[in-house]
Amino acid sequence: MSISIEKGKHSGEVIKSACGRCKQSTRHEILSDVDLSGRDEAGDEFIFGWDDSYQIIQCQGCESIIFRKTHMNSEDIGYVEGKDGWEPEYLTREELYPNPEENRVALSDDHLLPENLYRIYSESLGALNSGSPVLTGIGIRAIIETVCKDQKASGRNLNDQINDLVGQGVLTKEGADILHKLRVLGNAAAHEVKPHSNAQLGLAFDVVEHLLQGVYILPHHAKQKFK
Repeated sequence: MSISIEKGKHSGEVIKSACGRCKQSTRHEILSDVDLSGRDEAGDEFIFGWDDSYQIIQCQGCESIIFRKTHMNSEDIGYVEGKDGWEPEYLTREELYPNPEENRVALSDDHLLPENLYRIYSESLGALNSGSPVLTGIGIRAIIETVCKDQKASGRNLNDQINDLVGQGVLTKEGADILHKLRVLGNAAAHEVKPHSNAQLGLAFDVVEHLLQGVYILPHHAKQKFK
């Protein structure tokens, strides 16, 4: 196997990445970086390849500095929706230190959630805080499935059940469109073992928590205060 090292290739570039202090995806400047690439070949035949990038990045908002690692290899392939249907794509796995989601706290009134929903929400939050992106993606889908079941949404699959929540008045059409995106995210985690970025999972969790507040927590408080 041949290994090559390149320093400073991306220094000065600006990328989007999650920021633990800003609590959202922000612009980050790459202050320093080292790229490692490995290629395994037998004669003229390519067997396996990988690319790792180690970066020190700085948020352009709060100016905090974190470490970012990305990994890609020739065997780690997923599929994205393109003009001509689903197309193969090499997956880039991202790790951030410290994890920007590790100190995320639960909803203040999460005890008002139904027992099964509270359990899967708590476990998914734990997966997010511990830096387990695949388990977090699966958990987000499970939360949506549990809400649909609790609200007795009808349909042959999760896609139909989400749409039924619109007919019930539980969701707006715009809210359903967002949940469909999270459903696809969960599918990729469950069936393709595809990890999503911290920024994607943080935003997905924002959406899920907004759903839980709107369906369970806010109606409970409204009922108590406006009898």
